[in-house]
This record gives sequence, C-alpha cells and structure tokens, in this order.
Amino acid sequence: MPPRLLPRTLTILVVAIVIAAFAGMRVAAADWPQFRGSEQNGISTEKGLLQEWPDGGPQQLWKAELGSGYSGMTVVGDRLYTMFGRGGETYVGCFDATSGKELWSFNAGRQWKDSQGDGPRSTPTVDGEVVYAVTANGVLFALSTTEGAELWKRDLVKSYKAKIPKWGMSGSPVIVGNLLLLEVGGPEVLMAAFDKTSGDEVWRSRAGNAGYSTPYLMTADGVSQAVFFTAEKLYSVAPDTGKVYWQKPWKTSWDVNAAMPIFIAPDRLFVSSGYDTGAALLEISGDARSMKVDEVWTSREMKNQFSSSIYHDGYLYGFDNKNLTCLDAKTGERRWRERDLGHGSLMLADGHLIVLGDKGQLVLVEASPEAYREKGRVQLFKGKTWTVPTLSGGRLFVRDENEMVALRVTK
Repeated sequence: MPPRLLPRTLTILVVAIVIAAFAGMRVAAADWPQFRGSEQNGISTEKGLLQEWPDGGPQQLWKAELGSGYSGMTVVGDRLYTMFGRGGETYVGCFDATSGKELWSFNAGRQWKDSQGDGPRSTPTVDGEVVYAVTANGVLFALSTTEGAELWKRDLVKSYKAKIPKWGMSGSPVIVGNLLLLEVGGPEVLMAAFDKTSGDEVWRSRAGNAGYSTPYLMTADGVSQAVFFTAEKLYSVAPDTGKVYWQKPWKTSWDVNAAMPIFIAPDRLFVSSGYDTGAALLEISGDARSMKVDEVWTSREMKNQFSSSIYHDGYLYGFDNKNLTCLDAKTGERRWRERDLGHGSLMLADGHLIVLGDKGQLVLVEASPEAYREKGRVQLFKGKTWTVPTLSGGRLFVRDENEMVALRVTK
C-alpha cells in the first residue's frame, strides 16, 4: 500500500494540482490559433482586462516592421504567426510575441497586387507543430512551426484549375480532426478537404466560384457541420465526407461574400453581406438524413462588407458598412449606431468590444445594447487598417500595412 499522506502534505498537493489546472486553463484560453480565435467567433475568454483605457491608450510593448497585406495574427504560446508582402514576394512569418523579434520567414511566392491593397489576405492556422497558410494566389502550405520548413504544399490553380476571386483568395484553412477544410472555387471543385499531415485530397464537393470567407464549424441540433459561404450560396456540409446537408442562395454584387456566419445555439445562423445586401437570421431543422433552413428575419440594418459580426448575450455587434451597429438577435431591430469608424473590424473580450477603425483608430466600447459607450480611444496608425485585432495573454496585437504593434491591455 502507498504511504498515507499527512494532512498538510495532502493540502499542499491538492493546492498544487488546482494551481496547475488553472494554469493550464489560462494557457488554453490565451492561445488564438486561427482566424477569429479558437471558436471562430471573435471572442476571447480572457478576464481581468482594462475596463477603461488611459489617455494615449494601453501601454505599447513593442512595434515591428512588417509589410503589406491584411492577414490576421495567430498566437500560440509565445509565438505569433502572420503573412505579409515585401519586395514583390509573399511571406509567412513567425515572431516572438513577447518582443516582436522575427524568428523565421518563409517565401511563399509572388506577392498579390490589386487596387484594394497588396499582399496576402488570409490568416495562418496553427495546429500542433504545423502552421497552415494559403496565399492570395491560391497556394496552400504546411510549414513547421519551429523553423518554417516546408512540409507539403498544394497549388490550387494547378491542381484544380481554381479560379482566384477578383480581390485574391482570402479564406483561411480550418482544421477539424485530421482534415484541413478550404474553399477552393472553380470549374472542378468548390469545397475540399485535405489530409492535414500529407496534403492528400480526402474529399471534394460541387463546383462554383469561391467567396472570401473562411469555412465555419458548428453543431446545430446535434449535427456537426461546416458552413462554406461561397460567391453565390451558403453550403452546409458534413466535415468528414463533404455531403451537403443544406444550401441557400446568397449573392451580392461583385460576388463578395466575406464575413463569416455566426452560430446562435441551438439551431440558428446569422449571415450578412455588404454591397447593399443586408443580413438574415436562419433556423436549421432536421437531422443528418434531411435538413432544411428557413428565414427567421431579414434586415437592412447590418451589412458586413468584410468584417464579421460578434454575438454576445442576445445581441449582434458589427459593421453596417461604415457604421458600428448593435442589433437585437431575436428580432433584427437596431439598438444603436456609431458612424465615425469607417469599414472597421472588431473582437470581444471581458464584456467589451475592441474595435479597429479603418483609419487606424483603436477604440474600446462597452458591449451593451443600451447605448454606444466608448471607454477609450487611441490613434494607432496612419494607414489603412483592415485586419481584425488578436488578443492573447493580456496582449493585444494590431497591424496595418506597414507594421505590427503589441499593447498590454491587462489591469
């Protein structure tokens, strides 16, 4: 029999276990491993953040030269991953999240250029010791997180005759189990899944034009689904096989469906597009054998051009074109609107919206349907800012097309 523990020894052991458990929870909560965070909803679970910002904004920890593009930042542990264009080439970069020092960069091919801005659009996805990234030109890479060595790649144009959208491929890779899901787009395949270890194709589904959104994982009424927001339709498919559960036509001018849908448990999905299209709340019913989708309400009060909305405590917060807006999720009724932030982006943490306006204004806003209540503002950049902020370990990471900045937002 094992020796009996003395009461004091037992107490110390229990306390140590509890501390270790909470430490592990903090580490898990701090990671931001993919576009819009671990749950793809733009919401951080971190607490103890500043509820108001001082004059001049939160403390700046570091600033790093970067390059053009709108790629978001993913953070796992103390490593940050993003993409940028520099000198006519596209790079996947890894940085020390505590200092901003560049640890490695991988040349992913020629730089994308168009009238809306140069460089990559999608955000890297980190899974274990691999980072996955897709360029605006449609080349998918799997790289080692330690040194950026290439593990495998897929040229979607060469392999599938992919038709790159007018403003570049923007959807980010999504990992589910051993699969990587990606919207391809073109005459041969619209949606596909690859073995995340080898890059081999596992399934393909339909044909058609790709949108600019990232596949979205959800479980509605017990059925796991991946929602693809393509150029012309919403598709819900089985993540492991590509079987289509339901589809709904959704088309805008320029075929710009960019903002990710938002799941509202147990069975509803919010979807929105810009270009004078608007939003809808959809209700999903049925089972894996037969499913359908119906409209609960439609609204012209929320037109997400490219920035995804946030769902919090029964309300939707997002950009109606250039206006930060709050809607009642049950009815679609508008509660308030703020007009001076342009085509911005936002995330939510500790009861507050962290909003980045399109001209470099970083703003803290209380997440309340009662009124727009600003709790802090700083002019952080001079250039165009179309990249959603990232929060990890009490550090807020923000970028424009020239540099990346880290701010401390803990008390």
